[in-house]
Amino acid sequence: MGEPVEVWRGGVASWECDSMDHLNIGFYLAKAMDGLVGLAAELGMPRAFAPQAEATLIVREQHIRFLREARVAAPLHIMAGVLELAETEARVLLLMYHADGGLAASFQVLVAHATSREGRAFPWPERLRARAERLHIALPTAAAPRSIPLGPLESTASRVRAKDLGLTRVGLAAIRPGDVDPFGRMKPEAFMARLSEDSGHLIAPISAEVRRLRGRPTGGVQLEYRLIFLNPPRVGDRIELWAGVADPLPRTQRKVFWLLDPDSDRVWGAAEGIETAFDMETRTSALLTEAELAPWRAATIPGLSI
Repeated sequence: MGEPVEVWRGGVASWECDSMDHLNIGFYLAKAMDGLVGLAAELGMPRAFAPQAEATLIVREQHIRFLREARVAAPLHIMAGVLELAETEARVLLLMYHADGGLAASFQVLVAHATSREGRAFPWPERLRARAERLHIALPTAAAPRSIPLGPLESTASRVRAKDLGLTRVGLAAIRPGDVDPFGRMKPEAFMARLSEDSGHLIAPISAEVRRLRGRPTGGVQLEYRLIFLNPPRVGDRIELWAGVADPLPRTQRKVFWLLDPDSDRVWGAAEGIETAFDMETRTSALLTEAELAPWRAATIPGLSI
């Protein structure tokens, strides 16, 4: 095994923070995607995300663990390496650290080595395989999946099922130029930003009831996510985000999101997230009582999955 290499270094701007007064999950992912550009360079693809690139890395899937909050002006850096290398794909790992060495977040990213425009996957050349071997690292325990398994899956998402199951339509928008990468595909961080911005249509009434019952400032923080990119939309496409609650527990609550095309049967992507109640005064996670769990359970859709 080799050692991870540094692929990004920066910090947290005030405008990147949300109502919880810490780095928004969309910006966690934006920084990780900057780190992926750096890792591509270490693999021998320094211009993989330039508009003129012939080959690039297309993100198929991401698993994220949020381990320690990052607040305004926090210095951060990302170390990265390769976990697995297949014929046309690789599973890579990006580890975001605080200046004191504490792990802020981890990102397992499944990428395809593909043509930039058509998105056609093709084998890694030998020179890149050799570099990947030198960047091979082990998965730290802290970055391993905890509440969301990473086995193979086939999404059950569809507009018909969303309506039949009673999911909540939390988002409806169009893909704009700022939402896409240099090759016209929706950026992963844009997908995550929609999850963060739009989920209030589902969660806000539940959170308000929990705060009323608890009698103190309480919010929710994200612990873990799995994002699946099936058919990334392009500029001008419309997107529709549906969401539902699955399996709420006293310590963690699970949400499922389907990103769909409102004008056809296409499924753009799907996601699953784990959050926990957060005491705003102590800045620690909070265990929900049975009464506080009631609004979560009332919104639950049994058997809901990606």
